[in-house]
Amino acid sequence: MSKSISVSYSNTGPLHLRRGFGTHLIDEAGIQYLDTRNNVAHVGHCHPEIVSAITYQTQMLQTNTRYVHPHSSLLASKLVELMPRNSELKVVFFVNSGSEANDLALRLARAHVRQRRKLSTTGSADGNRNEFVITVDHAYHGHTISTLDVSPYKHRQGTEIDNCPNHVRMVPCPDVYRGEHATRHRMKRQRQQWHRESDMEAAKQYASYVERECESITSDGDVVSAFLMEGGMSVAGVILPPQTYLRRCIDAVHKAGGLYIADEVQTGFGRLGKCMWAFQYTYDDNNNPDCNNGDVETEMNEIIPDIVTVGKPFGNGMPLAAVITTPTIANAFESLGVEYFNTFAGSPVCCAAGLAMLHVLTSERLQENALHVGNFLLNSFRELQLRCEYIGDVRGSGLFIGVELVRDKVTLEPATEETSFVCSMLKEKFKILTSVDGAHDNVIVIKPPMVFSIEDATLFLSCFEKALVIELPTAKDDLGNLGRTPT
Repeated sequence: MSKSISVSYSNTGPLHLRRGFGTHLIDEAGIQYLDTRNNVAHVGHCHPEIVSAITYQTQMLQTNTRYVHPHSSLLASKLVELMPRNSELKVVFFVNSGSEANDLALRLARAHVRQRRKLSTTGSADGNRNEFVITVDHAYHGHTISTLDVSPYKHRQGTEIDNCPNHVRMVPCPDVYRGEHATRHRMKRQRQQWHRESDMEAAKQYASYVERECESITSDGDVVSAFLMEGGMSVAGVILPPQTYLRRCIDAVHKAGGLYIADEVQTGFGRLGKCMWAFQYTYDDNNNPDCNNGDVETEMNEIIPDIVTVGKPFGNGMPLAAVITTPTIANAFESLGVEYFNTFAGSPVCCAAGLAMLHVLTSERLQENALHVGNFLLNSFRELQLRCEYIGDVRGSGLFIGVELVRDKVTLEPATEETSFVCSMLKEKFKILTSVDGAHDNVIVIKPPMVFSIEDATLFLSCFEKALVIELPTAKDDLGNLGRTPT
């Protein structure tokens, strides 16, 4: 295998896994690990219902997608049912991965813009106009050429905009803790109580970058094809945009003639607990950015993407992803005259896994479980934050949580080496798998299978506190170049 392939725990010795069940993984030595990081096995490792569905379909038919199968038709209809009410998101393209989904979404957006502006791929009167995609700093959207172009996370560490390709405009990450327009940390530092209006002001400031980019692009006679963003930014360190941010960005992009692509590859299918999709996430009515008890129906219905991409958890470990869009956008793509064919996309076996995953998600009420266990984790982490000098911020929703470690709660100096140590200690001593992310590699990211229980959470919290409060202080002098733990 190539050394460039990302392998988890490569700094301390990669795991050689052999089995999995529920929230646990077992290595070749028979050691059992609690998995707090694997959002691919959405409803649990090797769930019996999914194993049965895959096994049965493998015995019945395996073929390419030149043929129609009931599984793909049914799964497409179920995806459409999960989209926002009253939306026109009714056309589904199956693909094999989140990277493929975002790649196709960008193609769809380009086709839509070209049709609207009567552009052509061969060069017409308008063919010399440049087409721009707006992306967010620290975002990750895939490993194909087109998706790497819009994934600043892969370009570099830091915030050097020059590394973006010419056709991509990057805007700052809407981080209300550490970013340029941070509000939550400033309020804490000044001993003021957080209130909704403070984050709404941050939303206005962060959205203004998108507004200015749209104005700059169109004033030069060029075209905005898409604004691509994760509703919950995972590798950025669990960043949930502040209130009204998405609404403002979408309005600006639509005014410029572009489309909003919602990347739900990491956070879709109920992971945030209070909503099916991260683009629907908003605050409750108690001025608490991470409490999930408010009536958010009105605002949730306001955010309707033009294109939605799903992946990772869709097949619960099988290669299954999809793009959902409107008939108008799909027709624009079809008008280009280029056939879309993807050999294994939407195969009967993978669609069987997808159907089973959706059934388990609903029948076992796992979105509700994510909300319940997630609130328990968030409240527990915040209680620990009051007692621990290293925990700078706790954020997230449902089973999508980030704990940012800092060396100083005033300066916010990132505790990068300490975070890597804690992650490694959890694996080596406590047999718990977790991950490190964020712009400074100092955020412990928790995104376990949705069957993660209160018992699992209690064990994790106990071991996390021991690693942070007991093990870390005794090892501080020995911290070296531990390196980051890949996601």
